[in-house]
Amino acid sequence: MNPIPLNELDASAAARLLQRREISAEQLVRACLDRIDAREAAVLAWTFVAADSALAHARELDRGPIRGLLHGLPIGVKDLFDSADMPTEYGSPIYAQHQPATDAAAVALCREAGAVILGKTVTTEFATFHAGKTHNPHRLDCTPGGSSSGSAAAVADYMVPLAFGTQTAASVIRPAAFCGVVGYKPSYGWIVRAGIKSLSKSLDTVGAFGRSVADVALFVAALTGDKRLLDIEGASGARIGICRTHEWPRADADTQAIMLQARDKLAHAGALLTDVTLPDLMASMVQVQTDIMAYEAARSLAAERISHSKALSRELSTLLAAGMAISCQRHQENLAAAMRGRQLIDACFDACDVLLAPSAIGEAPTGLNATGDPVFSRMWTLLGLPCIHLPFASGQQGLPLGLQLIGRFGSDHKVLQLANWAHKALLTGPSV
Repeated sequence: MNPIPLNELDASAAARLLQRREISAEQLVRACLDRIDAREAAVLAWTFVAADSALAHARELDRGPIRGLLHGLPIGVKDLFDSADMPTEYGSPIYAQHQPATDAAAVALCREAGAVILGKTVTTEFATFHAGKTHNPHRLDCTPGGSSSGSAAAVADYMVPLAFGTQTAASVIRPAAFCGVVGYKPSYGWIVRAGIKSLSKSLDTVGAFGRSVADVALFVAALTGDKRLLDIEGASGARIGICRTHEWPRADADTQAIMLQARDKLAHAGALLTDVTLPDLMASMVQVQTDIMAYEAARSLAAERISHSKALSRELSTLLAAGMAISCQRHQENLAAAMRGRQLIDACFDACDVLLAPSAIGEAPTGLNATGDPVFSRMWTLLGLPCIHLPFASGQQGLPLGLQLIGRFGSDHKVLQLANWAHKALLTGPSV
């Protein structure tokens, strides 16, 4: 007998039980659907729940051989990903009841690995800043963040063990921070983007939400075929750079306090800690990311901007207008600045394995009309680096807090190993 309800199992723990046939896929899917029935009216994490087809698929998996790494695991799919058997609306009324002909490549890979697609989770409008309907499960009058709001909330509320996100500015790390789950944005380009509504070709990155580092590592191992990610145990003595970034004055008292708390806990666990001062050029990276995102969004969403302008939110219309005001020459200069930034940041990892930095300004803000400030993730997304949010604390309002680890481009296995070690130290280390 399991000591906790099946829907509350971490994905990695549930996967082991499913692989050994100690629980059935149908049992796990039913437990998740029961939780959705109990909580969805309050949290509003889903745009579509495929209860009947999920149960039918689970029963099929239980009758057959083990399919793959995700065999029997229920998955939430952000409604930015095409799905052949469910509506895909991209968070916009323009695409109400839109039905793609095929799955996004990442969704197809999940199915091939044995996952059960439970349904589509809420995204903000085209993964931008106009909030969706989702509430923060920890306090319903607070934002869950965005744009991957439904995925983060569904994982946090035990509706599903794993869910897809995407990040163009802060759309994995910030909702993970606000909802108190692990959010992982891999190195840029590491997970295939075919069949996902594009916002910014230079920035869009597929990510994942889970309740442990092992969860997101398992998910991404299945999506990439990188079996190294199945072994993230055994790391110790990390060289961690404390990186407050040029945006540090924006961090509130809670975030500043947990940075000190994390430093003490990690040092006690054996980490070698150093303070990292970023090159002066990095002070411009937030604005460079903002401009690249706006320029490319205005062109990626050209059809919607030209033919359906009245159906766009005020926030998106403003973003697209700003993007159209940026010249092609300025965009090329921004891309060149981003390249210089990537070259400079790489040298920061000569003296440390990972950087520790804020994930968000502080706790999830009250109100549902905005999704929070992305300022602490814009630079890392622009630089294409792997980032993972680790929840381990709470703020003055009792809402989740955590920090993110950032690694050298392409060092995802090392980042996940060290994140797994660091997360355990942060959760179990002495109170300070």
